[in-house]
Amino acid sequence: MDRFLKAALDEARLGLSEGGIPIGSVLVIDDEIVGRGHNRRVQKGSAVLHAETDCLENAGRLKMGDYRRSVLYSTLSPCDMCSGTALLYKIPRIVIGENVTFQGPESYLRQRGVELVIVNDDECIQLMREFIAAHPDLWNEDIGE
Repeated sequence: MDRFLKAALDEARLGLSEGGIPIGSVLVIDDEIVGRGHNRRVQKGSAVLHAETDCLENAGRLKMGDYRRSVLYSTLSPCDMCSGTALLYKIPRIVIGENVTFQGPESYLRQRGVELVIVNDDECIQLMREFIAAHPDLWNEDIGE
């Protein structure tokens, strides 16, 4: 597994250990992690702290040129909200750990010029399958169902 996807998976596991939803993300610029985060909606009572938004928040204010040469890694296909955030900041590439248990608006991201790399990593898939089976109501809340 790629070291950056592994870092995102570590974030997902951290979120699970905190009682949250196991989705993690890292932002990479020039082969260095500049932000990391995990879904913290449950932990913070938040409506918007998905892994990707938490990651970008933790990266702090960056220059537009930084975003334009960045790569966003996420253990799960980004939802509409997180995809929109990536589009807003013109992040050109997203590496997705898996899109088997959930698939966000990937075709729209591609239409808007974002390169998507779908890994479908077994560990990412298993982590989400186990969580969804154990907590279907929480999962449905997280994806707006």
